[in-house]
Amino acid sequence: MPVEGVRQRLITALLAVIPLIGVVFLLPRTYGAVLLALMALGGAWEWAGFFQTVSNARRAAYVVLIGIGLGVVWVTAFDFVLPVSWVAMGWWLIAFIWLLRFPTPVPTWLVLIGGMFVLIPGWLALAALHIVRGPQWLAFFFVLIAAADSGAYFAGKGIGQTRLAPNVSPGKTWEGAGGGLVFGSGIAALGAVWFGVPLVFLVSLSLAVCLLSIVGDLTISMFKRNAGLKDSGGLFPGHGGVLDRIDSISAGAPLFVIGLGWSQHIT
Repeated sequence: MPVEGVRQRLITALLAVIPLIGVVFLLPRTYGAVLLALMALGGAWEWAGFFQTVSNARRAAYVVLIGIGLGVVWVTAFDFVLPVSWVAMGWWLIAFIWLLRFPTPVPTWLVLIGGMFVLIPGWLALAALHIVRGPQWLAFFFVLIAAADSGAYFAGKGIGQTRLAPNVSPGKTWEGAGGGLVFGSGIAALGAVWFGVPLVFLVSLSLAVCLLSIVGDLTISMFKRNAGLKDSGGLFPGHGGVLDRIDSISAGAPLFVIGLGWSQHIT
């Protein structure tokens, strides 16, 4: 990508991240959950674009459906974050299997439930991470995903040769995936020092999260390719739409919460 393109990506990222940091660290934690819910609803609007027939009415209906789902889990399932996160892991297993089968057409029913299993558990995991663990853990998770994404991007552009999933996303390479894991490991090591937790624990968990984030990225790419779309939207110049920004996050968040829930080192 030309230097101007990289500059645009960086400026857009900063404009998106600064308000998020302000909400996460300066306002009551429920405000962060609300902001994350708005992001999920924006993702729902874009996800409806994956259906065979797309209209504003269908998009609005899908946003309402996801909004109801967010409300239900907030009221009834917030005390059951780990079980809901495990359900999300079941979805990502299905998504991984479908990735291996692609270009098998993605049926409408999978588009319908896919958005529910991506957006609702992903939001719940992030909200729980923020409210229960605190803003520093949420910020660490975001930095981890950003580092893995950036490492994959620059390694892929610099040395990438072997395609990772050519039928789904021809631009992604194994070398890029390796770069993402290296960057993610570095952030995890710094996080272990910052939080005072065992290095092996946080690096292992972070590597697993980064690997699953790749599945999340490829899954959204699969749905876009099935619908004949390049980007899910155009909200973020140089970055695409909301889904293009939260695909890895939505996949990695439930696993990250599961890992923290299992650990005896995190209180």
